Amino acid sequence: MLDVKRLVLLRDLADYRTVTAVAELHQVTPSAVSQQLRALEAEAGAELVHREGRTVRLTAAGSALAAECEHVLAALERAGSAVRATRNQVSGELLVGCFPSALSTLAAPLAAALRDRHPRLRPRIVEAEPEEALIQLKQRELDLALSYRYQHLGTAMPAGLTSRVLFEEQIALAVPEDLREVTERDGVRGLRRQAWIVTPEPSGCRDVLLHVCHSAGFTPRAEHTYRDFRSALSLVAAGLAVTILPMMLGRNPPEGVAVLPLPGPGRAIETVIRTGTERHPGIVAAISALRQLAPSA
Repeated sequence: MLDVKRLVLLRDLADYRTVTAVAELHQVTPSAVSQQLRALEAEAGAELVHREGRTVRLTAAGSALAAECEHVLAALERAGSAVRATRNQVSGELLVGCFPSALSTLAAPLAAALRDRHPRLRPRIVEAEPEEALIQLKQRELDLALSYRYQHLGTAMPAGLTSRVLFEEQIALAVPEDLREVTERDGVRGLRRQAWIVTPEPSGCRDVLLHVCHSAGFTPRAEHTYRDFRSALSLVAAGLAVTILPMMLGRNPPEGVAVLPLPGPGRAIETVIRTGTERHPGIVAAISALRQLAPSA
């Protein structure tokens, strides 16, 4: 019988490529990871990892087993959810990751709704950008993530995770009021000589800003870096920079800021769970509440 925890280490090695990265992810030593992988090879009766000095790569058998790991984990998740579904009440802890701009509009109302409908369920909200939340989901540090994906980028959902779109949101340009006219006339291209506000790497918001500017024929001059676009709008109001942001963050802008919707695709706000947890009672309750909280447009 193959050890599930060792399978997870092999799956993570396939994703992160190095034993050191896997060790950091699981907060153990690299030698402990290597020892567990050797034990898994003994269980499987096959060489799973080819070692050349400090470099490792999966063998054909290792790659095949790592791919099957997601099916094994999903089956175990379904089994656990089936047991929870037999209980009379929705109870226990539910860890919900949420990106910062939706904390007040989605996460807080979700926690309040679950408290009222299911008093024995304890939702815990964790602020996490999508890049962090998806990793935490796979490592069982979250049960559900409120996330987003920009349709410009075509980013694939990692294996082992299942997403469902709650609603779609337009993106917009935020410019000083005195640039409204040129922006309405020329679009993004009219801002090619302006300073821009970007988010730090890695970030889908940064990637989509670069994509939109490159599509307009220029590389933006990234003069300012902010994580919180609502705070960054003070720079826009002062006439120091322009930026692209989700419409969710462009509502009620500061005086002196014009927020102009961009035509074309925006971003999808979605729920993400581990495959196999679709029937987990707490997750079912949370997704049901979120559908009612999501804007209709």
